Amino acid sequence: MKVEQLYTGCLAEAAYYIESGGEAVIIDPLRETKPYIELAKKYNSRIKYILETHFHADFVSGHLDLAKKTGGTIVYGPTAQPAFEAHIAKDGEELKLGNVIIKVLHTPGHTMESSTFLLKDENGKDYALFTGDTLFIGDVGRPDLATRNDLTREDLAGLLYESIHQKLMPLADDVFIYPGHGAGSACGKNMSHEKVSTLGEQKQFNYALRPGITKADFIKEVTEGLVDPPSYFPKDAILNKTGYLCIDDIIAKGTKGLSLNEFLAVWESTNALVLDTRNKKEFAKAFIPGSIFIGVEDQFAPWAGSLITDLKQPLLIICEENKEEEVVVRLARVGHDNTLGFLKGGIQTWMEAGNDIDSIKEIAAEDFAVLYANDAENIQLLDARKESEYNSQHIIGAENFPLDFINRNMSMLNKNKTYYIHCAGGYRSLIACSILKARGFDNVINIKGGFKILATTALNKTSYVAPRTML
Repeated sequence: MKVEQLYTGCLAEAAYYIESGGEAVIIDPLRETKPYIELAKKYNSRIKYILETHFHADFVSGHLDLAKKTGGTIVYGPTAQPAFEAHIAKDGEELKLGNVIIKVLHTPGHTMESSTFLLKDENGKDYALFTGDTLFIGDVGRPDLATRNDLTREDLAGLLYESIHQKLMPLADDVFIYPGHGAGSACGKNMSHEKVSTLGEQKQFNYALRPGITKADFIKEVTEGLVDPPSYFPKDAILNKTGYLCIDDIIAKGTKGLSLNEFLAVWESTNALVLDTRNKKEFAKAFIPGSIFIGVEDQFAPWAGSLITDLKQPLLIICEENKEEEVVVRLARVGHDNTLGFLKGGIQTWMEAGNDIDSIKEIAAEDFAVLYANDAENIQLLDARKESEYNSQHIIGAENFPLDFINRNMSMLNKNKTYYIHCAGGYRSLIACSILKARGFDNVINIKGGFKILATTALNKTSYVAPRTML
């Protein structure tokens, strides 16, 4: 028996490969099929099942393409109603895989069809739980993503409590926990950076599984402090349920190299958005006017999904050489399938043709600290971090302006004012600056280094709120 976790940091998502006796299972695959097919070839195995723990909201799964290419059977738990051929397993149903068994446990709460898969080894011993978004390391799945109008998040949290306590908690403490996500995912609130645990450890350290927690307390704690999910979540859930375009076709279309004339013609005829994915330092120096920055080196896909709200929006790409396919695939992971190509030669081609360029004004965090200490009352300072980060610790006088909700909140800004913008390290604030620039806010200045440096300068002696003590 082999178990391998395939972890994707950008989405903080874990897919799994399980193999026994020449047969393999893939759990919660990403959009691209190549890694799973190559893994099966490596072990000389046939992909028999593609198991989906639920209809994912934070990424588009690869179940359909993988099933077409391998002949594997797509499996969901009870109550799932996909618009394509799949096996809807019964609660407690056992799937044979070589010399091992995978038992389907229906665990509604995160969504109604959410299921956990219990792997039993060659001796019939409970070995591991693949919990999807039901149980994380240090957390449980958020109960507010279901699309049914007849269920509140409190209703779902109650179901989640029952699922965990009736189906999972009675299992042995040495059973491994393999979750669907880790820290950084928006599918929970307090996920650990650890990627595997045991049920016994979670009973000790997971706040939602602590001994004696009542259903009422569980509901209160799990629903407390939830912020709105990213705007693309419900759209991706629908794609996972109804179907989507073949990833190979999306890659072929999106990785087409365009000459400058072709690029301009496509831009004009489609009203495409020009998305610049280069290094943040290079973008700030020079970019195509009207383009926006989301650097591929960080949490690229979630930010693209959150900030480019129309998944059908035509996209043209500016990227570093040989990064084209990576950009297109990572966009497709969150449902952006309408990439129309990239400019060959990138920004250099644009500049060599004598076209206008734009730039973002920047200031080092150390220099801003001195400026702010001398004239704080006359400086408009925006903090682009999440509300939870801001509440934990922030610069006195800064206004919280989370990047997550920039499309909703930018109407509150004044185009005649100058805004200094910071985040934790400079990535999100530069994205914010680029979006505001594209919308006609010309007086924006990015603070390089962000709060990580601001909080270690002379500024921290007089001008930032200390961390709150968490009870």
